[in-house]
Amino acid sequence: MKAARFSSFGGPEVLEIVELADPQPGPGQVRIVVRAAGVNPSDWKKRQGLMDQELPQTLGHEAAGVVDRLGDGVSDVAVGDRVFGLSGEGAAQAESAVLDHYVPLPPALDFATAAALPAALETAARSLDQLGVTAGSTLLVNGASGSIGSAAVQLAVARGARVIGTAGPANHDHLRALGAEPVAYGEGMAARVRTLAPGGVDLALDVAGSGVLPELIALAGAPANVVTIADFAGARDHGVRFSRGDTGRALYVLTEIGPLIEAGRFLPPTVRTFPLADIAEAHRVGEAGGLRGKLVLLVD
Repeated sequence: MKAARFSSFGGPEVLEIVELADPQPGPGQVRIVVRAAGVNPSDWKKRQGLMDQELPQTLGHEAAGVVDRLGDGVSDVAVGDRVFGLSGEGAAQAESAVLDHYVPLPPALDFATAAALPAALETAARSLDQLGVTAGSTLLVNGASGSIGSAAVQLAVARGARVIGTAGPANHDHLRALGAEPVAYGEGMAARVRTLAPGGVDLALDVAGSGVLPELIALAGAPANVVTIADFAGARDHGVRFSRGDTGRALYVLTEIGPLIEAGRFLPPTVRTFPLADIAEAHRVGEAGGLRGKLVLLVD
C-alpha cells in the first residue's frame, strides 16, 4: 500500500509517499480502505522532530473509510461498512489503516468531513469531562475558533452550558453561530470577559496556549477550575491540569456526534482537501496558520 512517511526530520520536503506492507488488524480492531485522513498540528511537530524521535515515521491518527478486514472478536461492524475513528498506530495517512476505535459513519457525513472529527472531538470532550462542564456551567474557551475550540464550544452548549469564547474579530460571527458569546483575545481580554460575566466564569479551557493561564485562573477562581491542552510549561508553573490522552480518552463522543449533527446541534468543520500525494503542501498550508476548519487528505 502507499503511505505517507518521513525518514529524516525537517521541512515539508522530507515527506514522501512510499510502499509499505498492508497492516493487519489485531483483536478488537478493524482494517479500512482509507478514503480520507485528517491532518493535525501534531503531524508537523513530529516531522520537525519536536515529539517522537524514532525514524522513519508514518503519520495520521484519524481516518474514515470502508472496512475490509476484521480483527478477532469484532462483531459490531461488517466488511463493507463505512466507518470513521482513531488509529493508535499513527499510520492512517495511507491506502489502508487499522482503527482501534471506530463507529459507523453517520448518514449526514461524507468521508472527508468524518475524517476531520475524531481527534478534535475526543480532545474537546475529554477536556470538558475533566473540567466537569454540565448544564448551568459558565465556560470560557480560550482559542475557540479552531477545530478543537469549535468542538469544545458546541459540545459544551449541547450539555447546557453558557460558553464565552476568545477569538479574533473576524471569527466572532462564526462563534455566535456555534452558540458562544465571543470576546477578542489579547490585551484586556479578562476585562472584556467580565463585561459579559461580571462575577467571572465557573470554568476555563485553554486551547490556544497563548500564555493567558494567570488570567484564566483569576476569571475561574482557582487553578483547579482551569484545564489546558496547549501550555504544558504554564500548567506546571501555575498548578493547572494539562489534558492528555494517556490519562483516559473520551471515545464515547464518536458515537454521540452523529445524532447531534442530525439534530442540528453540532456544525462539523469546513474541510480543505488535498490528495495524499500532496501531503507536503497540506503541511505548508497548516503551518502557515490562519486556517479555520480542518485539513484532510483524500485517498483514491
